[in-house]
Amino acid sequence: MSDAITLTSDALQDRVVAILSKAGFNAQQGAAIARVIVAGERDACKSHGIYRIEGILRAVKAGKARPDAVPVLEQQGDGSAIVRVDAKSGFSNAAFELGVPVLAERARRFGIAALAINDCTHFAALWPEVEALTDRGLAAFAMCPSYSTVAPAGGTAPLLGTNPLAFGWPRLDGPPYVFDFATSVAARGEIELHRRAGTPLPEGWAIDADGQPTTDPEAALAGAMLPFGGHKGSAIGTMIELLAGVMIGDFTSREALDHLGTTAFAPRHGELIVAFSPEAFAAGRPGNPLVRAEALFEAIAGQGARLPSQRRFAARARAEKDGIQLTSEEIGKLDRLLELGLDAVA
Repeated sequence: MSDAITLTSDALQDRVVAILSKAGFNAQQGAAIARVIVAGERDACKSHGIYRIEGILRAVKAGKARPDAVPVLEQQGDGSAIVRVDAKSGFSNAAFELGVPVLAERARRFGIAALAINDCTHFAALWPEVEALTDRGLAAFAMCPSYSTVAPAGGTAPLLGTNPLAFGWPRLDGPPYVFDFATSVAARGEIELHRRAGTPLPEGWAIDADGQPTTDPEAALAGAMLPFGGHKGSAIGTMIELLAGVMIGDFTSREALDHLGTTAFAPRHGELIVAFSPEAFAAGRPGNPLVRAEALFEAIAGQGARLPSQRRFAARARAEKDGIQLTSEEIGKLDRLLELGLDAVA
């Protein structure tokens, strides 16, 4: 980037917090949201970085999310492996940060535990959640519905969400094994980035409003995305609707879209995170599970294959060493958001 401006993670965190504060976010909400936005930029995941700020502000301006919400940890009893946080119509990030220490403690005690977050607005990637648990030596799944933008396999209209699924496994030395992907062929944010850039979509990503294949981002956004792997991705997306929507007593993707009335805002629904203690599950069996896992990873790499998230971790290492690079245009957008607050968005 010839016009690149370099910021440290702390400096970008301060900028994003200041923008959110100007827009009425309390310290708990603002700091938690800013951390995942900065992580997106740090890890070169632009579709989940500062690009998301405008959508967050639009949700607040329209009254679809509360910037001053204080999430509440609901007591399930000290002997329960289910942890529940009511986000109180705020964003998922602060609710997760409140619940994750209890989730980790219960997972160590019982071997497995689950965190259900209800009544939240979610805009972020899921790898920050699973990495928060791998940092504590735990394996984890995270999943959530979205709003209806994906047609089921063989269908012609949006019904499922992009319904991301993330998994993390702690490693003895170095970054964890992590994957995080939408169960659609691509994340909706990727289609929006193609629209903004004026570039066509790859074949097989989407259908138009008439159910016909399209490479036009505008037509795709008016129609539906497709699940990855056909019926396999469709089945996994449906599983996430059941586990992270129906089972935890929160919105499915169709219900979330009905509630919002538009896809212009970050979706409102719930989230499910399940944490596992590898040591507890392997107790009494031969071998250290973390050591055995390393043999598997070495065998994968030994064939020349790339582990998921390696590019992201490489980008993180560069950013931690050299800083986060933003264009002058991106800096200008941040300045405008800070100056105008909610008035910067429609």
